[in-house]
Amino acid sequence: MLQLHALLDFMDCHWESIDSRPNYWYEGRCPQSGELLRLPRTRMSEDLARGLMQYLATDDSYDREGKMYGILLVEMPSGEQGILKAFSGLLNGCSIVEGWVPPIPGRDRVAFEEARTLTQLEAMKQELIALNQLPQREEYAALFREFEVQMQVLSDRHRNCKQQRDEKRQLLCQTLAPEKLEIALEQLNQESRLEKIERRQLKRQRDETLQPLKQLIEAADRRMRALKQRRKELSRELQTQMHAAYTLVNFLGKSRSISSLMPTNSIPTGTGDCCAPKLLHCAAVHNLKPLAMAEFWWGPPSGDKIQGEFYGACGDRCQPLMGFLLSGLAQNPIVSNMDEGFTGGLEAHRTRNNFSYVTGILPVTQMLPIIYEDKWLIAVNKPSGLLSVPGRYMENQDSVFSRLRNLLPDSCNLTVVHRLDGETSGILLLARDKETSIQLRQQFAKKQVHKVYEAVLSGTVKIDAGTIELPLWGDPENRPYQQVNWEGGKPSVTRFQVIAREGNCDRVEFLPLTGRTHQLRVHAADVRGLGIPILGDRLYGCRAAANRLHLHARELSFEHPQLGEKLYLQAETPF
Repeated sequence: MLQLHALLDFMDCHWESIDSRPNYWYEGRCPQSGELLRLPRTRMSEDLARGLMQYLATDDSYDREGKMYGILLVEMPSGEQGILKAFSGLLNGCSIVEGWVPPIPGRDRVAFEEARTLTQLEAMKQELIALNQLPQREEYAALFREFEVQMQVLSDRHRNCKQQRDEKRQLLCQTLAPEKLEIALEQLNQESRLEKIERRQLKRQRDETLQPLKQLIEAADRRMRALKQRRKELSRELQTQMHAAYTLVNFLGKSRSISSLMPTNSIPTGTGDCCAPKLLHCAAVHNLKPLAMAEFWWGPPSGDKIQGEFYGACGDRCQPLMGFLLSGLAQNPIVSNMDEGFTGGLEAHRTRNNFSYVTGILPVTQMLPIIYEDKWLIAVNKPSGLLSVPGRYMENQDSVFSRLRNLLPDSCNLTVVHRLDGETSGILLLARDKETSIQLRQQFAKKQVHKVYEAVLSGTVKIDAGTIELPLWGDPENRPYQQVNWEGGKPSVTRFQVIAREGNCDRVEFLPLTGRTHQLRVHAADVRGLGIPILGDRLYGCRAAANRLHLHARELSFEHPQLGEKLYLQAETPF
Protein backbone atom coordinates (compact mmCIF):
# COMPACT_ATOMS: atom_id res chain seq x y z
CA MET A 1 0.00 0.00 0.00
CA LEU A 2 1.32 3.45 -0.93
CA GLN A 3 2.29 5.60 2.03
CA LEU A 4 1.98 9.36 1.52
CA HIS A 5 3.76 11.31 4.22
CA ALA A 6 2.51 14.58 5.68
CA LEU A 7 4.73 17.64 5.30
CA LEU A 8 5.05 17.85 9.08
CA ASP A 9 6.88 14.48 9.01
CA PHE A 10 9.84 16.22 7.38
CA MET A 11 9.57 19.91 8.22
CA ASP A 12 9.30 22.25 11.17
CA CYS A 13 5.65 22.87 12.01
CA HIS A 14 6.53 26.45 13.02
CA TRP A 15 7.37 27.54 9.48
CA GLU A 16 5.49 30.69 8.60
CA SER A 17 6.40 30.86 4.90
CA ILE A 18 7.33 28.41 2.19
CA ASP A 19 10.23 29.20 -0.16
CA SER A 20 9.33 27.81 -3.60
CA ARG A 21 12.21 29.38 -5.53
CA PRO A 22 13.92 26.73 -7.68
CA ASN A 23 17.63 25.84 -7.38
CA TYR A 24 17.61 23.19 -10.12
CA TRP A 25 15.32 21.88 -12.87
CA TYR A 26 14.49 18.28 -13.73
CA GLU A 27 13.63 18.57 -17.41
CA GLY A 28 13.10 16.81 -20.69
CA ARG A 29 11.24 17.14 -23.98
CA CYS A 30 7.88 15.52 -24.52
CA PRO A 31 8.37 12.70 -27.11
CA GLN A 32 5.11 13.67 -28.86
CA SER A 33 5.06 17.48 -28.86
CA GLY A 34 8.73 18.32 -28.36
CA GLU A 35 7.71 20.74 -25.59
CA LEU A 36 10.32 21.38 -22.89
CA LEU A 37 8.85 20.08 -19.61
CA ARG A 38 10.30 20.99 -16.23
CA LEU A 39 9.97 20.12 -12.55
CA PRO A 40 11.90 22.21 -10.00
CA ARG A 41 14.02 21.36 -7.02
CA THR A 42 13.04 24.20 -4.72
CA ARG A 43 14.46 25.38 -1.43
CA MET A 44 11.37 23.99 0.24
CA SER A 45 11.89 20.52 -1.27
CA GLU A 46 15.54 20.66 -0.18
CA ASP A 47 14.47 21.43 3.38
CA LEU A 48 11.96 18.56 3.25
CA ALA A 49 14.78 16.31 2.05
CA ARG A 50 16.93 17.47 4.97
CA GLY A 51 14.12 16.33 7.20
CA LEU A 52 14.45 12.89 5.62
CA MET A 53 18.21 13.07 6.24
CA GLN A 54 17.53 13.61 9.94
CA TYR A 55 15.37 10.48 9.91
CA LEU A 56 18.09 8.45 8.12
CA ALA A 57 20.67 9.62 10.65
CA THR A 58 18.73 7.97 13.48
CA ASP A 59 19.08 4.46 12.01
CA ASP A 60 22.51 2.87 11.43
CA SER A 61 21.08 0.56 8.77
CA TYR A 62 21.03 3.47 6.32
CA ASP A 63 24.77 4.02 6.76
CA ARG A 64 25.82 0.57 5.53
CA GLU A 65 25.87 1.48 1.85
CA GLY A 66 25.98 4.77 0.00
CA LYS A 67 23.07 5.50 -2.31
CA MET A 68 20.77 8.21 -3.63
CA TYR A 69 17.56 9.04 -1.79
CA GLY A 70 14.81 11.40 -2.90
CA ILE A 71 11.54 13.05 -1.98
CA LEU A 72 8.72 14.24 -4.23
CA LEU A 73 6.34 16.93 -3.02
CA VAL A 74 2.93 16.16 -4.54
CA GLU A 75 -0.59 17.55 -4.55
CA MET A 76 -3.53 15.17 -4.17
CA PRO A 77 -6.81 15.67 -6.12
CA SER A 78 -8.23 17.16 -2.91
CA GLY A 79 -5.60 19.92 -3.01
CA GLU A 80 -3.79 18.60 0.07
CA GLN A 81 -0.03 18.20 -0.21
CA GLY A 82 2.04 15.17 0.74
CA ILE A 83 5.47 13.60 0.28
CA LEU A 84 6.67 10.45 -1.44
CA LYS A 85 10.12 9.13 -0.59
CA ALA A 86 12.34 6.72 -2.54
CA PHE A 87 15.75 5.07 -2.55
CA SER A 88 17.80 4.01 -5.55
CA GLY A 89 18.38 0.33 -6.28
CA LEU A 90 18.00 -1.95 -3.27
CA LEU A 91 17.86 -0.94 0.40
CA ASN A 92 19.81 -3.48 2.49
CA GLY A 93 19.12 -6.06 -0.21
CA CYS A 94 15.38 -5.37 -0.50
CA SER A 95 13.52 -3.70 -3.36
CA ILE A 96 10.24 -3.28 -1.43
CA VAL A 97 10.42 -1.52 1.96
CA GLU A 98 7.40 -0.28 3.89
CA GLY A 99 6.95 3.48 3.72
CA TRP A 100 9.04 3.83 0.55
CA VAL A 101 7.94 4.04 -3.08
CA PRO A 102 7.97 0.56 -4.67
CA PRO A 103 10.17 -0.32 -7.65
CA ILE A 104 9.03 0.13 -11.25
CA PRO A 105 6.66 -2.74 -12.16
CA GLY A 106 8.17 -5.63 -14.06
CA ARG A 107 11.00 -6.61 -11.73
CA ASP A 108 9.01 -9.60 -10.46
CA ARG A 109 8.97 -11.09 -13.97
CA VAL A 110 12.74 -11.53 -13.88
CA ALA A 111 13.09 -12.16 -10.13
CA PHE A 112 14.61 -15.66 -10.47
CA GLU A 113 17.13 -14.59 -13.09
CA GLU A 114 17.98 -11.52 -11.02
CA ALA A 115 18.62 -13.57 -7.86
CA ARG A 116 20.83 -16.02 -9.75
CA THR A 117 22.82 -13.26 -11.42
CA LEU A 118 23.21 -11.28 -8.20
CA THR A 119 24.64 -14.37 -6.50
CA GLN A 120 27.19 -14.73 -9.29
CA LEU A 121 28.04 -11.04 -9.17
CA GLU A 122 28.57 -11.16 -5.40
CA ALA A 123 30.93 -14.13 -5.77
CA MET A 124 32.86 -12.22 -8.42
CA LYS A 125 32.98 -9.16 -6.18
CA GLN A 126 34.49 -11.15 -3.32
CA GLU A 127 37.07 -12.73 -5.63
CA LEU A 128 37.99 -9.30 -7.00
CA ILE A 129 38.44 -7.97 -3.47
CA ALA A 130 40.70 -10.92 -2.61
CA LEU A 131 42.76 -10.49 -5.79
CA ASN A 132 43.09 -6.76 -5.23
CA GLN A 133 44.23 -7.33 -1.63
CA LEU A 134 46.71 -10.05 -2.58
CA PRO A 135 49.48 -9.95 0.07
CA GLN A 136 52.10 -10.42 -2.64
CA ARG A 137 51.31 -6.92 -3.91
CA GLU A 138 52.58 -5.30 -0.72
CA GLU A 139 55.46 -7.79 -0.56
CA TYR A 140 56.47 -6.87 -4.11
CA ALA A 141 56.25 -3.14 -3.37
CA ALA A 142 58.33 -3.48 -0.19
CA LEU A 143 61.02 -5.60 -1.88
CA PHE A 144 61.06 -3.27 -4.88
CA ARG A 145 61.73 -0.32 -2.58
CA GLU A 146 64.47 -2.25 -0.76
CA PHE A 147 66.25 -3.07 -4.00
CA GLU A 148 65.87 0.52 -5.17
CA VAL A 149 67.61 1.65 -1.98
CA GLN A 150 70.35 -0.94 -2.45
CA MET A 151 70.83 0.10 -6.08
CA GLN A 152 71.07 3.74 -5.05
CA VAL A 153 73.63 2.98 -2.32
CA LEU A 154 75.64 0.88 -4.77
CA SER A 155 75.48 3.59 -7.44
CA ASP A 156 76.65 6.23 -4.96
CA ARG A 157 79.56 4.06 -3.85
CA HIS A 158 80.56 3.22 -7.42
CA ARG A 159 80.38 6.89 -8.34
CA ASN A 160 82.76 7.79 -5.53
CA CYS A 161 85.11 4.92 -6.45
CA LYS A 162 85.13 6.02 -10.09
CA GLN A 163 85.99 9.56 -9.07
CA GLN A 164 88.85 8.26 -6.92
CA ARG A 165 90.12 6.07 -9.77
CA ASP A 166 90.04 8.98 -12.20
CA GLU A 167 92.09 11.08 -9.78
CA LYS A 168 94.49 8.17 -9.21
CA ARG A 169 94.91 7.66 -12.97
CA GLN A 170 95.94 11.27 -13.41
CA LEU A 171 98.44 10.96 -10.58
CA LEU A 172 99.86 7.64 -11.86
CA CYS A 173 100.28 9.02 -15.36
CA GLN A 174 102.41 11.77 -13.92
CA THR A 175 104.57 9.64 -11.59
CA LEU A 176 105.06 6.07 -12.95
CA ALA A 177 107.21 4.70 -15.72
CA PRO A 178 105.34 3.19 -18.70
CA GLU A 179 105.85 -0.47 -17.61
CA LYS A 180 104.53 0.09 -14.07
CA LEU A 181 101.87 2.49 -15.32
CA GLU A 182 100.34 -0.19 -17.54
CA ILE A 183 100.10 -2.62 -14.60
CA ALA A 184 98.60 0.01 -12.28
CA LEU A 185 96.05 1.14 -14.85
CA GLU A 186 95.02 -2.47 -15.46
CA GLN A 187 94.38 -2.87 -11.74
CA LEU A 188 92.11 0.18 -11.83
CA ASN A 189 90.31 -1.18 -14.89
CA GLN A 190 89.83 -4.49 -13.08
CA GLU A 191 88.22 -2.63 -10.15
CA SER A 192 85.83 -0.99 -12.63
CA ARG A 193 84.95 -4.36 -14.16
CA LEU A 194 84.31 -5.86 -10.75
CA GLU A 195 81.95 -3.02 -9.90
CA LYS A 196 79.99 -3.64 -13.10
CA ILE A 197 79.79 -7.33 -12.22
CA GLU A 198 78.58 -6.38 -8.73
CA ARG A 199 75.87 -4.17 -10.26
CA ARG A 200 74.77 -6.93 -12.64
CA GLN A 201 74.63 -9.42 -9.79
CA LEU A 202 72.40 -7.13 -7.73
CA LYS A 203 70.09 -6.61 -10.72
CA ARG A 204 70.00 -10.37 -11.28
CA GLN A 205 69.19 -10.93 -7.60
CA ARG A 206 66.45 -8.31 -7.83
CA ASP A 207 64.91 -9.85 -10.93
CA GLU A 208 65.09 -13.40 -9.53
CA THR A 209 63.41 -12.25 -6.31
CA LEU A 210 60.74 -10.03 -7.87
CA GLN A 211 59.91 -11.99 -11.04
CA PRO A 212 57.85 -14.75 -9.34
CA LEU A 213 55.88 -12.14 -7.41
CA LYS A 214 55.45 -10.05 -10.54
CA GLN A 215 54.15 -13.05 -12.51
CA LEU A 216 51.69 -13.88 -9.74
CA ILE A 217 50.46 -10.27 -9.61
CA GLU A 218 50.13 -10.11 -13.40
CA ALA A 219 48.13 -13.35 -13.36
CA ALA A 220 45.89 -11.85 -10.68
CA ASP A 221 45.46 -8.69 -12.76
CA ARG A 222 44.53 -10.75 -15.82
CA ARG A 223 42.00 -12.66 -13.74
CA MET A 224 40.60 -9.37 -12.41
CA ARG A 225 40.21 -8.01 -15.95
CA ALA A 226 38.43 -11.21 -17.01
CA LEU A 227 36.15 -11.05 -13.96
CA LYS A 228 35.31 -7.42 -14.59
CA GLN A 229 34.50 -8.17 -18.21
CA ARG A 230 32.33 -11.14 -17.28
CA ARG A 231 30.67 -9.09 -14.53
CA LYS A 232 29.88 -6.41 -17.07
CA GLU A 233 28.42 -8.97 -19.48
CA LEU A 234 26.25 -10.58 -16.78
CA SER A 235 25.00 -7.20 -15.62
CA ARG A 236 24.21 -6.16 -19.18
CA GLU A 237 22.31 -9.39 -19.86
CA LEU A 238 20.26 -8.99 -16.69
CA GLN A 239 19.63 -5.31 -17.29
CA THR A 240 18.46 -6.01 -20.85
CA GLN A 241 15.84 -8.42 -19.52
CA MET A 242 14.81 -6.05 -16.75
CA HIS A 243 14.55 -3.01 -19.01
CA ALA A 244 12.33 -4.90 -21.43
CA ALA A 245 10.10 -5.90 -18.48
CA TYR A 246 10.07 -2.53 -16.67
CA THR A 247 7.04 -0.43 -17.60
CA LEU A 248 6.83 3.32 -16.91
CA VAL A 249 3.63 5.35 -16.75
CA ASN A 250 3.43 9.11 -17.34
CA PHE A 251 0.84 11.80 -16.54
CA LEU A 252 -0.92 11.26 -19.87
CA GLY A 253 -1.70 7.73 -18.69
CA LYS A 254 0.58 6.20 -21.34
CA SER A 255 2.97 3.34 -20.56
CA ARG A 256 6.27 2.40 -22.21
CA SER A 257 9.04 -0.07 -21.46
CA ILE A 258 12.37 1.43 -20.43
CA SER A 259 14.14 -0.27 -23.32
CA SER A 260 11.87 1.54 -25.78
CA LEU A 261 12.69 4.93 -24.25
CA MET A 262 16.47 4.77 -24.16
CA PRO A 263 18.35 6.21 -27.14
CA THR A 264 20.65 3.22 -27.75
CA ASN A 265 20.73 -0.53 -27.28
CA SER A 266 23.39 -0.13 -24.59
CA ILE A 267 21.31 0.82 -21.55
CA PRO A 268 23.34 1.70 -18.42
CA THR A 269 23.07 -0.60 -15.42
CA GLY A 270 20.51 0.63 -12.91
CA THR A 271 18.30 2.48 -15.38
CA GLY A 272 14.82 2.66 -13.86
CA ASP A 273 16.08 2.01 -10.34
CA CYS A 274 16.97 5.64 -9.56
CA CYS A 275 14.81 7.78 -7.27
CA ALA A 276 13.46 10.22 -9.87
CA PRO A 277 11.85 7.64 -12.23
CA LYS A 278 10.41 5.68 -9.29
CA LEU A 279 8.91 8.82 -7.72
CA LEU A 280 7.44 10.22 -10.94
CA HIS A 281 6.04 6.85 -12.05
CA CYS A 282 4.42 6.34 -8.64
CA ALA A 283 2.88 9.83 -8.71
CA ALA A 284 1.46 9.26 -12.20
CA VAL A 285 -0.05 5.88 -11.28
CA HIS A 286 -1.76 7.31 -8.19
CA ASN A 287 -3.00 10.53 -9.81
CA LEU A 288 -0.73 12.77 -7.73
CA LYS A 289 0.56 16.07 -9.13
CA PRO A 290 4.33 16.62 -8.60
CA LEU A 291 5.25 20.09 -7.30
CA ALA A 292 8.97 19.74 -6.55
CA MET A 293 11.59 17.01 -6.14
CA ALA A 294 14.98 16.70 -4.43
CA GLU A 295 17.58 13.91 -4.54
CA PHE A 296 20.63 13.54 -2.28
CA TRP A 297 23.38 11.09 -1.41
CA TRP A 298 23.47 9.34 1.96
CA GLY A 299 25.96 6.85 3.37
CA PRO A 300 29.67 6.26 2.71
CA PRO A 301 31.04 8.51 -0.04
CA SER A 302 31.48 7.12 -3.54
CA GLY A 303 33.51 8.91 -6.20
CA ASP A 304 32.33 12.51 -6.14
CA LYS A 305 29.18 11.71 -4.13
CA ILE A 306 29.20 13.15 -0.59
CA GLN A 307 26.70 12.46 2.17
CA GLY A 308 24.04 15.15 2.51
CA GLU A 309 24.78 16.81 -0.84
CA PHE A 310 22.04 17.36 -3.46
CA TYR A 311 22.50 16.06 -7.01
CA GLY A 312 20.53 16.40 -10.23
CA ALA A 313 19.19 13.69 -12.51
CA CYS A 314 21.99 11.43 -13.73
CA GLY A 315 22.66 12.09 -17.38
CA ASP A 316 22.97 8.52 -18.63
CA ARG A 317 20.20 6.72 -16.71
CA CYS A 318 17.53 9.26 -15.75
CA GLN A 319 17.80 12.15 -18.21
CA PRO A 320 16.65 10.12 -21.27
CA LEU A 321 13.46 9.14 -19.38
CA MET A 322 12.52 12.61 -18.14
CA GLY A 323 10.70 13.78 -21.23
CA PHE A 324 8.34 10.80 -21.19
CA LEU A 325 7.87 10.79 -17.40
CA LEU A 326 6.95 14.49 -17.27
CA SER A 327 4.57 14.29 -20.23
CA GLY A 328 1.06 15.33 -19.25
CA LEU A 329 2.25 17.18 -16.16
CA ALA A 330 0.74 20.68 -16.10
CA GLN A 331 3.51 23.24 -15.87
CA ASN A 332 3.41 25.43 -12.76
CA PRO A 333 3.70 29.22 -13.18
CA ILE A 334 7.12 29.04 -11.58
CA VAL A 335 8.26 26.76 -14.41
CA SER A 336 7.41 29.20 -17.15
CA ASN A 337 8.66 32.31 -15.38
CA MET A 338 12.18 32.55 -16.72
CA ASP A 339 12.89 35.98 -15.25
CA GLU A 340 12.82 34.89 -11.61
CA GLY A 341 14.94 32.61 -9.46
CA PHE A 342 17.02 29.86 -11.01
CA THR A 343 18.29 30.40 -14.52
CA GLY A 344 19.75 27.03 -15.54
CA GLY A 345 18.00 24.95 -18.15
CA LEU A 346 18.19 22.65 -21.13
CA GLU A 347 18.48 25.55 -23.55
CA ALA A 348 19.85 29.07 -23.35
CA HIS A 349 17.50 31.69 -21.93
CA ARG A 350 17.79 35.43 -21.24
CA THR A 351 17.02 37.56 -18.21
CA ARG A 352 16.01 41.21 -18.08
CA ASN A 353 19.68 42.14 -18.01
CA ASN A 354 20.17 40.27 -21.29
CA PHE A 355 22.73 37.83 -19.83
CA SER A 356 22.60 34.30 -21.28
CA TYR A 357 22.79 31.11 -19.26
CA VAL A 358 23.49 27.43 -19.84
CA THR A 359 22.43 24.20 -18.20
CA GLY A 360 23.65 23.71 -14.64
CA ILE A 361 22.78 23.84 -11.00
CA LEU A 362 24.46 27.20 -10.52
CA PRO A 363 23.73 30.31 -12.62
CA VAL A 364 26.69 31.43 -14.65
CA THR A 365 26.28 34.96 -13.35
CA GLN A 366 27.96 33.79 -10.18
CA MET A 367 31.21 35.54 -11.03
CA LEU A 368 34.61 33.90 -10.72
CA PRO A 369 37.54 35.64 -8.96
CA ILE A 370 39.73 37.09 -11.72
CA ILE A 371 43.46 36.89 -10.91
CA TYR A 372 44.75 38.38 -14.16
CA GLU A 373 43.15 39.60 -17.37
CA ASP A 374 44.26 41.29 -20.58
CA LYS A 375 43.14 41.12 -24.20
CA TRP A 376 45.03 37.85 -24.80
CA LEU A 377 44.39 35.73 -21.75
CA ILE A 378 42.50 35.47 -18.48
CA ALA A 379 43.30 33.61 -15.25
CA VAL A 380 40.66 32.80 -12.63
CA ASN A 381 40.73 31.34 -9.14
CA LYS A 382 38.53 28.27 -9.69
CA PRO A 383 36.53 27.22 -6.62
CA SER A 384 36.44 23.61 -5.48
CA GLY A 385 33.42 21.74 -6.86
CA LEU A 386 33.29 23.58 -10.20
CA LEU A 387 34.42 21.86 -13.42
CA SER A 388 37.04 23.47 -15.66
CA VAL A 389 35.06 22.62 -18.81
CA PRO A 390 31.52 21.24 -19.29
CA GLY A 391 31.07 17.54 -18.61
CA ARG A 392 29.47 14.96 -20.85
CA TYR A 393 26.04 14.95 -19.26
CA MET A 394 23.46 17.63 -18.64
CA GLU A 395 23.99 17.88 -14.89
CA ASN A 396 27.69 18.62 -15.49
CA GLN A 397 27.38 21.62 -17.81
CA ASP A 398 28.25 24.30 -15.26
CA SER A 399 31.97 25.11 -15.49
CA VAL A 400 34.51 27.91 -15.59
CA PHE A 401 34.45 27.81 -19.38
CA SER A 402 30.61 27.87 -19.51
CA ARG A 403 30.35 30.87 -17.22
CA LEU A 404 33.01 32.92 -18.98
CA ARG A 405 31.80 31.91 -22.44
CA ASN A 406 28.36 33.27 -21.63
CA LEU A 407 29.51 36.46 -19.95
CA LEU A 408 32.54 37.75 -21.87
CA PRO A 409 31.66 39.81 -24.96
CA ASP A 410 34.61 38.40 -26.94
CA SER A 411 34.34 34.75 -25.90
CA CYS A 412 33.98 33.07 -29.30
CA ASN A 413 37.68 32.07 -29.34
CA LEU A 414 37.95 31.35 -25.61
CA THR A 415 39.80 28.12 -24.78
CA VAL A 416 40.90 26.45 -21.55
CA VAL A 417 44.67 25.99 -21.82
CA HIS A 418 44.99 23.37 -19.06
CA ARG A 419 42.62 21.77 -16.55
CA LEU A 420 42.08 21.27 -12.84
CA ASP A 421 40.05 18.46 -11.27
CA GLY A 422 36.56 19.55 -10.29
CA GLU A 423 37.42 19.11 -6.60
CA THR A 424 40.70 21.07 -6.90
CA SER A 425 40.68 24.83 -6.46
CA GLY A 426 43.14 27.39 -7.75
CA ILE A 427 44.56 29.06 -10.82
CA LEU A 428 43.04 28.13 -14.17
CA LEU A 429 44.36 29.76 -17.34
CA LEU A 430 42.27 30.51 -20.43
CA ALA A 431 43.31 31.99 -23.77
CA ARG A 432 41.16 34.51 -25.63
CA ASP A 433 42.52 33.86 -29.13
CA LYS A 434 43.85 30.90 -31.09
CA GLU A 435 47.49 32.03 -31.32
CA THR A 436 47.77 32.65 -27.58
CA SER A 437 46.17 29.27 -26.90
CA ILE A 438 48.66 27.46 -29.15
CA GLN A 439 51.68 29.17 -27.57
CA LEU A 440 50.51 28.55 -24.01
CA ARG A 441 49.77 24.90 -24.72
CA GLN A 442 53.27 24.55 -26.16
CA GLN A 443 54.75 25.95 -22.96
CA PHE A 444 52.80 23.40 -20.91
CA ALA A 445 53.85 20.57 -23.26
CA LYS A 446 57.53 21.59 -23.05
CA LYS A 447 57.34 21.84 -19.22
CA GLN A 448 58.13 25.56 -19.34
CA VAL A 449 55.28 26.42 -16.99
CA HIS A 450 56.12 26.41 -13.27
CA LYS A 451 53.25 25.06 -11.15
CA VAL A 452 53.00 24.99 -7.37
CA TYR A 453 50.19 23.23 -5.51
CA GLU A 454 49.44 23.26 -1.80
CA ALA A 455 47.72 20.38 -0.05
CA VAL A 456 46.87 19.10 3.41
CA LEU A 457 47.48 15.39 3.88
CA SER A 458 45.16 13.25 5.99
CA GLY A 459 48.15 12.09 8.03
CA THR A 460 51.87 12.65 8.56
CA VAL A 461 54.90 11.63 6.50
CA LYS A 462 58.34 10.67 7.82
CA ILE A 463 60.44 12.68 5.35
CA ASP A 464 60.37 16.42 4.78
CA ALA A 465 61.10 16.55 1.05
CA GLY A 466 61.79 14.40 -1.96
CA THR A 467 60.76 13.33 -5.46
CA ILE A 468 58.07 10.82 -6.37
CA GLU A 469 58.31 8.93 -9.67
CA LEU A 470 55.37 6.61 -10.20
CA PRO A 471 54.02 5.87 -13.71
CA LEU A 472 50.24 6.34 -13.92
CA TRP A 473 47.64 4.46 -15.94
CA GLY A 474 43.91 5.07 -16.17
CA ASP A 475 41.72 1.97 -16.16
CA PRO A 476 39.13 2.59 -18.94
CA GLU A 477 36.63 0.49 -16.98
CA ASN A 478 36.99 2.61 -13.84
CA ARG A 479 37.36 6.21 -14.96
CA PRO A 480 38.57 8.67 -13.74
CA TYR A 481 40.49 6.49 -11.25
CA GLN A 482 44.24 6.34 -11.90
CA GLN A 483 46.66 3.72 -10.64
CA VAL A 484 50.38 3.02 -10.63
CA ASN A 485 51.37 0.71 -13.46
CA TRP A 486 55.04 0.00 -14.09
CA GLU A 487 54.40 -1.66 -17.45
CA GLY A 488 51.86 0.57 -19.21
CA GLY A 489 51.82 3.72 -17.10
CA LYS A 490 52.98 7.13 -18.29
CA PRO A 491 56.02 8.69 -16.54
CA SER A 492 54.85 10.96 -13.71
CA VAL A 493 57.20 13.00 -11.53
CA THR A 494 56.35 15.15 -8.51
CA ARG A 495 58.60 17.03 -6.12
CA PHE A 496 57.26 17.67 -2.64
CA GLN A 497 58.16 19.65 0.47
CA VAL A 498 56.49 19.55 3.88
CA ILE A 499 55.89 23.19 4.80
CA ALA A 500 54.02 22.74 8.10
CA ARG A 501 53.15 20.08 10.65
CA GLU A 502 49.57 20.70 11.78
CA GLY A 503 48.64 18.18 14.47
CA ASN A 504 47.87 14.88 12.78
CA CYS A 505 48.07 16.39 9.29
CA ASP A 506 50.95 17.69 7.20
CA ARG A 507 50.73 20.69 4.91
CA VAL A 508 52.68 19.95 1.75
CA GLU A 509 53.85 21.89 -1.27
CA PHE A 510 53.76 19.93 -4.54
CA LEU A 511 55.71 20.79 -7.71
CA PRO A 512 54.46 18.53 -10.53
CA LEU A 513 57.08 18.11 -13.26
CA THR A 514 54.55 16.23 -15.41
CA GLY A 515 50.83 16.84 -15.74
CA ARG A 516 49.04 13.49 -15.55
CA THR A 517 45.41 13.10 -14.50
CA HIS A 518 45.12 12.89 -10.68
CA GLN A 519 48.94 12.82 -10.48
CA LEU A 520 49.27 14.58 -7.13
CA ARG A 521 46.38 12.67 -5.61
CA VAL A 522 47.83 9.26 -6.55
CA HIS A 523 51.42 10.21 -5.67
CA ALA A 524 50.16 11.26 -2.25
CA ALA A 525 47.91 8.25 -1.60
CA ASP A 526 49.95 5.37 -3.04
CA VAL A 527 52.16 3.47 -0.58
CA ARG A 528 55.04 3.80 -3.04
CA GLY A 529 54.64 7.57 -2.87
CA LEU A 530 53.77 9.36 0.36
CA GLY A 531 51.27 6.70 1.42
CA ILE A 532 48.89 9.35 2.82
CA PRO A 533 45.78 10.49 0.83
CA ILE A 534 45.09 14.19 0.54
CA LEU A 535 42.50 15.31 3.09
CA GLY A 536 39.04 14.99 1.57
CA ASP A 537 40.17 12.71 -1.29
CA ARG A 538 37.58 9.97 -0.90
CA LEU A 539 38.34 8.56 -4.35
CA TYR A 540 41.84 7.56 -3.20
CA GLY A 541 41.04 6.33 0.28
CA CYS A 542 40.72 9.30 2.64
CA ARG A 543 38.18 8.47 5.33
CA ALA A 544 38.75 11.53 7.51
CA ALA A 545 35.92 14.06 7.71
CA ALA A 546 36.50 16.99 5.36
CA ASN A 547 34.28 19.50 3.56
CA ARG A 548 36.36 19.42 0.35
CA LEU A 549 39.48 18.10 -1.34
CA HIS A 550 42.35 20.00 0.29
CA LEU A 551 44.32 20.57 -2.91
CA HIS A 552 44.89 24.04 -4.34
CA ALA A 553 46.75 25.27 -7.44
CA ARG A 554 48.52 28.13 -5.66
CA GLU A 555 51.08 29.45 -8.14
CA LEU A 556 51.57 29.53 -11.90
CA SER A 557 54.40 31.23 -13.77
CA PHE A 558 55.08 31.32 -17.50
CA GLU A 559 56.19 33.61 -20.30
CA HIS A 560 53.41 35.83 -21.64
CA PRO A 561 53.01 34.72 -25.30
CA GLN A 562 52.43 38.26 -26.60
CA LEU A 563 54.30 40.52 -24.18
CA GLY A 564 57.35 38.29 -23.85
CA GLU A 565 57.69 38.92 -20.12
CA LYS A 566 57.52 36.49 -17.23
CA LEU A 567 54.09 36.38 -15.58
CA TYR A 568 53.77 35.21 -11.97
CA LEU A 569 50.26 34.37 -10.74
CA GLN A 570 49.28 33.45 -7.20
CA ALA A 571 45.98 32.52 -5.50
CA GLU A 572 45.86 32.36 -1.73
CA THR A 573 45.17 28.89 -0.34
CA PRO A 574 41.59 28.85 1.05
CA PHE A 575 42.15 26.14 3.69
